[in-house]
Amino acid sequence: MEIIRTKQRLADVVDDARRQGRSIGLVPTMGALHAGHRSLVERARKENDVVIVSVFVNPTQFNNPDDLRTYPRTEEADAAMLEACGVDYAFIPSVEEVYPEPDTRVFDLGPVAEVMEGAMRPGHFNGVAQIVSKLFALTKPTRAYFGEKDFQQIAVIRRMVELEGFDLEIVPCPIVREADGLALSSRNVRLSPEARAIAPKIHYILELSRDLKAAGKQAAEVQQATLDAINDVEGLEAEYYQIVDAATMQPISRWEDAGELGAAGCVTVFCGGVRLIDNIRY
Repeated sequence: MEIIRTKQRLADVVDDARRQGRSIGLVPTMGALHAGHRSLVERARKENDVVIVSVFVNPTQFNNPDDLRTYPRTEEADAAMLEACGVDYAFIPSVEEVYPEPDTRVFDLGPVAEVMEGAMRPGHFNGVAQIVSKLFALTKPTRAYFGEKDFQQIAVIRRMVELEGFDLEIVPCPIVREADGLALSSRNVRLSPEARAIAPKIHYILELSRDLKAAGKQAAEVQQATLDAINDVEGLEAEYYQIVDAATMQPISRWEDAGELGAAGCVTVFCGGVRLIDNIRY
């Protein structure tokens, strides 16, 4: 595996692969890699001739400077994992390499970016669109792989692809969980032992919410009951729980209001001061 630090070297590698007619799989990451990332990389490896993984903590998508400062950075361990997974190229640039000057682009991401994470983290999704569009332009991937834990983000990236006219396939990949149900996240390392013991209750409560639907409760009732159940757990504080159309990310109050992709429940919970996200399909 080659570690690439510059856009020029990455362009040379990509141009060479494209000349040979080789398919390129891209896995964009912010590092602190875990088994969830490994699942994305392994799928990319199966489906493409060349696999590129980017490792870059993107400053433009953080609206909280403390969150950016404390985001875990584990480059040596990340590189070892990627090499073991058979990655061809790891693109690990500096901030100055990616943003030699400020990126002032503002994307018209529309309603998918205005709710939930978009409402709670102003500017976050515009920053995501900035970095992912840069990565797509640099790597010209055949396919790009994203984890469904960031469910809303995938919808936002699809919108950005539509706006920018990129010719590639977005491949959503299932959430990978610990044995106790906690969704794998780079932020989990920041959980205290006490918070780590409580955190799996988030997924447990989401699973129980399916029983409420099966019992005939409408989406609005399930949403409120799930929110209450999370907040009743000492040590958990929900920022939001929203049941939405799985394609448009728009809130629904009745199950029949969901489109052909059905409904999803998306949640953000503070657990021991750490902000965790999760979701469930109905």
